[in-house]
Amino acid sequence: MSEDVNVELLDAVKALSSRVEELETEIKSIKLLNAQNVPEETMVAIASAVAAYLGHRAKRRQAHFTRSASWQSTTRRSQHVHAPLHLR
Repeated sequence: MSEDVNVELLDAVKALSSRVEELETEIKSIKLLNAQNVPEETMVAIASAVAAYLGHRAKRRQAHFTRSASWQSTTRRSQHVHAPLHLR
């Protein structure tokens, strides 16, 4: 009985070793694919296409310009606004 268990364990180790080798080669091929540099514009286009496909409606925003003389007062005013950040 002891020999049967040893044979089964040996077979299991061989099977696991072969699976690990297959996974290592697959990981190497994935790393090679990821090593290629993708331009940021392409990533933005892909992300927006996926978001549109999933139903996200993009909101067009208008730039807000203030008439204050310095950027300090503009920054201070924006920090004191209590509106949620995602709605600004």
